[in-house]
Amino acid sequence: MSNIPAELKYVASHEWLRLEEDGTTITVGITEHAQELLGDVVYVELPEVGATITVDEEIAVVESVKAASDVYAPINGEILSINETLDEDPETINADPYGAGWLYTMKADNLEDYEALLTAEEYENEL
Repeated sequence: MSNIPAELKYVASHEWLRLEEDGTTITVGITEHAQELLGDVVYVELPEVGATITVDEEIAVVESVKAASDVYAPINGEILSINETLDEDPETINADPYGAGWLYTMKADNLEDYEALLTAEEYENEL
């Protein structure tokens, strides 16, 4: 079974979210399970900083040697930053999906949307 950190929130489409210490910034990435299914990641297309995103909107693409997979907005909000390291080292997602392999940070329109996402246990039950 994949590693599923208890302190994170999850979406059934295999994205994870972490509310940062400032209480407003949310870091988003793909789960260990997702990167295992994809295999070796070779390219990542990330959203534009400043973009407004809507839940379930396709906002990024992760390409691997096996396939390309869309990444969907987990909640409504605004993109604050992207992980530029992934331009040169997309395989960081495979090596550290919950750490250095994060995709982007965002500010939620409504933090209640974040709180309503899946817990680690609920996500594990979806697998």
